[in-house]
Amino acid sequence: MAELKPGTRHHWRTRLIHANERQSKPFRSLTTPVYRASTVLFERFADASDDWRQAAGYTYGQYGTPTTLELGARVAQLEGARHTFITPGGLAAISLVYLAYCRSGSHALLPRNAYGPNTELAHELLRGLGIEVEAYQPGIGGGIAAQIRDNTALIWCESPGSITMEVEDVPAIVRAAHARGVPVALDNTYAAGVLFDAFAHGVDVSLQALTKFVGGHSDLLLGSVSVANEQGFERVGQALNQLGLCTSPDDCSLALRGMQTLAVRLDRLEQTALRVATWLKSRPEVERVLHPALADCPGHEFWKRDFSGSSSVFSVVLQPEWTPARIVGWMESLALFQMGFSWGGVASLVMAYPHLSRLPEGRGPRLVRLNVGLEEPDDLIADLAQAFDRA
Repeated sequence: MAELKPGTRHHWRTRLIHANERQSKPFRSLTTPVYRASTVLFERFADASDDWRQAAGYTYGQYGTPTTLELGARVAQLEGARHTFITPGGLAAISLVYLAYCRSGSHALLPRNAYGPNTELAHELLRGLGIEVEAYQPGIGGGIAAQIRDNTALIWCESPGSITMEVEDVPAIVRAAHARGVPVALDNTYAAGVLFDAFAHGVDVSLQALTKFVGGHSDLLLGSVSVANEQGFERVGQALNQLGLCTSPDDCSLALRGMQTLAVRLDRLEQTALRVATWLKSRPEVERVLHPALADCPGHEFWKRDFSGSSSVFSVVLQPEWTPARIVGWMESLALFQMGFSWGGVASLVMAYPHLSRLPEGRGPRLVRLNVGLEEPDDLIADLAQAFDRA
């Protein structure tokens, strides 16, 4: 492409669009710049290529700018993936995996403890597309082999479940799936992609809601889909391209910043969550604490074997005399734990699930999920105590 000739003076309206770059010297800093673009320019016509892989260079903003691709590369490096695709949110990542691996007539398996919108997606949109998604018990392990069919195209794991906190025997599920040639996808958000090594345990696709721990400040919506091999790269990449999913470079820049403090946040969140959970076990109002690092949590033995740590989110089941109305009053009496969905940020959150039916013996409506933030542990414990005293 020809450059503007020095000394050429165009009309000011033209100069607004075709200004010579003034900041041409190399500039280096500790952060990845925010590159916003839809159109990508080519020096030569021979270089122009509409290719989502961008193997020979950048081609179009939808396929990624240096900012969005840097985030994907860093998540892939963190998880040990062949490649990571960035999506506009966690549910977008889930949808992308389904549509990459399933077609009309396909069968998929999903644990009963899965993220609620995943189940809704299965029962509504995917069913309408002719994709059958069958539930399985999260403690099934290698017994899942009995539910695999000839048309099973995908098996999901979510470990631990994001509300009821059961930890799955993911390696056993992977062995049963791979024996039948079925890929396994894992929602690895709880582990932030680092506390459970998905690919070392044989998983084919690992996804995260980067909204949570990677973003870390409750101010962005992003997801990631990491693949183990070239086959996954092609399947997921083609689907991403055909769906037109793309992400904001500004949000990706915030996620890149969040990654730099991920380790120190996870360490602090683990310590505080365990301290609060242990205190709650001593309270007479609490029937059970569901925290993967505690010995009586379902699947604790798998957490102990396969995980390198725990994170900030866990649940409690209150005693049978606690009605939904009493639970609401208790939550509304809290000052530091604020009511809100999601988790993984710096502020502590609380949420009840009065219509939850998947826990035995009617415990579901008595379950409350807590996300512990970066506040001082003693202050959080005092807040819970004063709310119990008032309930």
